[in-house]
Order: sequence, then structure tokens, then C-alpha cells
Amino acid sequence: MKFSELYQQALARKGGEQALKSMLPPVTGKQRLARIGDDRYLSEITRCIFKAGFVWRVIENKWPDFEAAFEGFVPAYWQQVPPEVLERLATDERIVRNMQKIRTVPENARMIMDVVKDHGSFGRFLAQWPSTDQVGLLLYLKRNGERLGGNSAQYFLRRVGWDGFILSHDVVTALTRAGILDASPASKKGLTQAQEAFNRWHEETGMPISQLSRIVSFTVDN
Repeated sequence: MKFSELYQQALARKGGEQALKSMLPPVTGKQRLARIGDDRYLSEITRCIFKAGFVWRVIENKWPDFEAAFEGFVPAYWQQVPPEVLERLATDERIVRNMQKIRTVPENARMIMDVVKDHGSFGRFLAQWPSTDQVGLLLYLKRNGERLGGNSAQYFLRRVGWDGFILSHDVVTALTRAGILDASPASKKGLTQAQEAFNRWHEETGMPISQLSRIVSFTVDN
């Protein structure tokens, strides 16, 4: 399927080109990705993990308290944090007291610091990874991080402005309906099928993959 067909469907549903363009996500340039601090990446990873399976609005409203409780999410500190600090956080009313998710912070801090050793910063690592191989990046984050399977890593990448797709319910519905996706979107096969489609549409249109992904979602009735 050519992307132009999906684009026309999205235009019809969203009321025209100007309205559609106003809903597309911004894409952060590679230089800016490289300048974002490692603490901000750990913060955003943690935010997406806590949002998974929870009411997003509650996490957003509490996030300033999360920042205070986790002391700014400095990875060099959290990679070797004493167990008693995590135990205190599990009773801290400023945050959502889910010990399993709290424990992801030191695990993901260690992943970030391992990347820093090889690339200088986590931002440089993300900046050099091509959007045409998001599958490889997602598998890396799942393998080396904690609770970064499913869509959490995809939402994390979108929040920091890395140019990639999100296999939301609407996107999966649209890709399945178009005969592009016939495997679980959480599987390597499903991810690869989606990647191939978005890469093809990127070549067809020259548009960022994140914007293509959002437009595809607009073709589905909510």
C-alpha cells in the first residue's frame, strides 16, 4: 500500500492538511539529542515505565515529586545506589510506591552508564542510531535495560524526540487492516514488518517516521 492512500484517509478524518500537520510530533535533531543530559534520559525512561499499566495523568501530575524523590535521576549515583535507599522510596508517598518499578532505576542507570563508557553520553548513542533500524534499538534497550519491552521503549524514544514509530493500538489496527502486519507487534517479526513499511513510506514521502506513524494512527476510528 502506498502511503498516499493512508494520508488521504487521515486528511478526511482530521479535517484537512493544516489540522493534520498541527497534530504531528516534533522531531529532535541529532545534535540536540546528543546534548540532552544522561539524567534526563533516565528520567524519561523511568516516567514511561511508571506510566505503563497506570493512569498516565497521575504520573504526570506527580512527576515533580518523582524528580525530587529520585534526586534528579543522576545515573552515576543510581547505578550503585544502596538497597536501603530503594526501600525508603518504596514507602515515599510523593511517588507511586511500586517496588518492582523502583528497582528499574538502578538497572537502567547501569545501562546508561555502560553506554556512556563507549559513546561519551547516552544522547550521542541515540543520535548515531538510524531510524531505519528502530527494531535493533528496541531490542538493545529490552536486552540491556529493565522493563523496556512492549511499548515503553517506543514511548520513551518518542518523548525525547528520537524519530521512530509507536505500535499503538490504532497503528497496529491500521497496519493489520492494510495486510502489512500479521504477527504480534511485540515480536521481532512484527516489529520488522512495521519497520519495513515505515522505511518504505519514509523513502516514498521523505517524512520523519514518527510523523508517518502518527498519520497512520489517524486512519483508525477511535
